[in-house]
Amino acid sequence: MKTLNSICPPPSGLGRLAIPMALAVLPLGACSKKEEPAPVVRPVRSVIVEEHEIGDPIVVTGHLRARDEVNLAFRISGRLIKRSLDVGDMVRAGQTVALLDAEVERNARNAARADLAAARAALEQSEAFDRRQKQLLTDRVISPNEYDLASRDLKTASARMDAAAAQLKSAEEQLGFTELKSEAAGVITQKGAEPGEVVQAGQMILKVAQQCGRDAVFNMPAQAIRDGLSLGEQVEVWLADNQSIRAAGRIREISPQADPVTRNYQVKVELVDPPSGMLLGATVVGRVQLKAESLIEIPSSTLTMFDDKPAVWVVDPNDRRVHRREIAVARYAPDSVIVKGGLKSGETVVTAGVQTLHEGQTVKLLGGQL
Repeated sequence: MKTLNSICPPPSGLGRLAIPMALAVLPLGACSKKEEPAPVVRPVRSVIVEEHEIGDPIVVTGHLRARDEVNLAFRISGRLIKRSLDVGDMVRAGQTVALLDAEVERNARNAARADLAAARAALEQSEAFDRRQKQLLTDRVISPNEYDLASRDLKTASARMDAAAAQLKSAEEQLGFTELKSEAAGVITQKGAEPGEVVQAGQMILKVAQQCGRDAVFNMPAQAIRDGLSLGEQVEVWLADNQSIRAAGRIREISPQADPVTRNYQVKVELVDPPSGMLLGATVVGRVQLKAESLIEIPSSTLTMFDDKPAVWVVDPNDRRVHRREIAVARYAPDSVIVKGGLKSGETVVTAGVQTLHEGQTVKLLGGQL
């Protein structure tokens, strides 16, 4: 009987090596074909945008002030000898409120009166002399040259008379400047000097808040001006410590220049028939409703940049792929962005994960919006 070895002789040494090598090549050949990796689906958070009326009311705090405040001051320097009113007192139109020491001005007035009297006497004498000389010229007693001298003296005396009268008027005005009167009725809100002090011309002695109107004064931020705050806007005003005391008003003045310290703009609101409880200097609250417009508001986290322009990632509802879209920004709010172009109501934009997305990437919306 023939054995198995006799029928199939064992392989030689080279053959023994070839078999394991062939077996080793088989797995390498099987791994040579790599499979394509599955696309990465990135989870993101999103929001569905909607147009709505943007124009929230602006609420600010201010104070009440008289519409017209006048500083009463002397037109000349001198020593203050009397001040008849104090803070809080009512003043009438034409009422005398303060006096200066008028001794010097009174003496100047008296001297001007004496000069005028002397000039008047000289003028009368020159007029009489001129009449006599004129008669003598008619009778041919004197020459025309002599009459011309008399006529010249008359004109000189008349000019001196006019100068003396002007000096007297000026001296009387200076004397009148020592008496300070109020030109309008109102209430004294501030005083600037006490009797016995030497005050300068133009120095405030008393401040009068006239009774012709009352304003609520507010400091508005620049954003409110840019949002369309304008003259004539209706404003609702009430006392900060008593909301039941209210008054309606309208904006009558907007400062064209910002305050150098606060960088806010002063806005004056003219009150219409303010109640008696709205006292000068009281703290008030004002609310103004700006004109609203249909805009889209999105969270600040949705914003990205594309070619140095603001953009957002918009999700396609059909295949859940994102596409970058440039938007037009109306303004920036503290936590949101007001969009005026580039988006439509009902579209879905990515709010979280915008920095890791690329064009056409498939996303998974967290929260189940889609």
